[in-house]
Amino acid sequence: MKIVSQSVPLNILLADDDRDDRYFFEKVLKGLPIPTKLKMVNDGAQLMDYLLASANELPDVLLLDNNMPRKTGSECLIEIKRDERLKRIPVVLCSTSSGDDFANEFYRNGAHYYLHKCDYPELIKCIQMALVFIGKNPIQPARNKFMLNLQEA
Repeated sequence: MKIVSQSVPLNILLADDDRDDRYFFEKVLKGLPIPTKLKMVNDGAQLMDYLLASANELPDVLLLDNNMPRKTGSECLIEIKRDERLKRIPVVLCSTSSGDDFANEFYRNGAHYYLHKCDYPELIKCIQMALVFIGKNPIQPARNKFMLNLQEA
């Protein structure tokens, strides 16, 4: 994992099947003071194919939607964390699902942060927080620091 700096872009991989969500995440990343390079995949199966084919050039951060066709984000997270080549990728699990049951499952399965999909202004703050936190310490935080949404943090 690269340290967040003003000169070296973070390689971000976004896995999300929703075109609008991909657009908003891309727009957020372009507007941050943190330089990023974004690659996108459309579903969980495509994500796993991409990661396994790119094991020598893994992303610095994975933004992973939970509700996707063919393979859910939860299923991908479990596969990623079981694979020695992939398990160190910091994962920010993003979902419209909310509640402690979902958050606890994502945390147990190794996600670094959980972001309940939110409105655009809050999304900007949450993504920036995730990238800064992961840049400073790329290990999974304590459970009470896991939720990124400002009203839930």
